[in-house]
Amino acid sequence: MSMIQSSPLLHKALALDAAACAGMGLLLTTAAGPLAGPLGLPETLLQGAGLMLLPCAALLAFLASREALPRLAIYAVIGINLIWIVDSLAILLTGWFAPTGLGIVFVLVQAAAVAFVTELEVIGFRRSSAQADMMPGVDGAGQG
Repeated sequence: MSMIQSSPLLHKALALDAAACAGMGLLLTTAAGPLAGPLGLPETLLQGAGLMLLPCAALLAFLASREALPRLAIYAVIGINLIWIVDSLAILLTGWFAPTGLGIVFVLVQAAAVAFVTELEVIGFRRSSAQADMMPGVDGAGQG
C-alpha cells in the first residue's frame, strides 16, 4: 500500500473537514425538522445527510491524527467531497426539490465550504506527496 507522510496542511485540512462534518452532521440530525420548512428541503433529506456526516467526521478525525496515510484514503476523501459538491448542485438544478431562497443559499454556502476544504486537502496532499518522495521507505521508494 502506497503511503505518504502527512504535510501540516493536509493534517489541518482533514481536521477542519472532520470538525465541519461533525458540526453539520449534528445540526442536520438534531434540527432537521425545524430547518426543513425555512430551507424548503425535506426533513428526511436533511436528517439523512446529517446521519451520513457523523461517521465521516469520525473517519476524518482518525485520518487527521495519523502521521502516515494511505494515498488511497486521501483520494477517497477528495473524491467523496467532490461527489458531495456535485450532489449539492444537483439538488438545486434538477427540480427534485423546491428550496426556498434561504435553502438555495444554504446549499450553495455549504457546497462552497466543502469545495474550499477540498482544495486545502488537494494542496496538502500535493505537499505530502513531495515529502514522501524524498523519504525512502515511506511509500516503498528506496527499498530494495
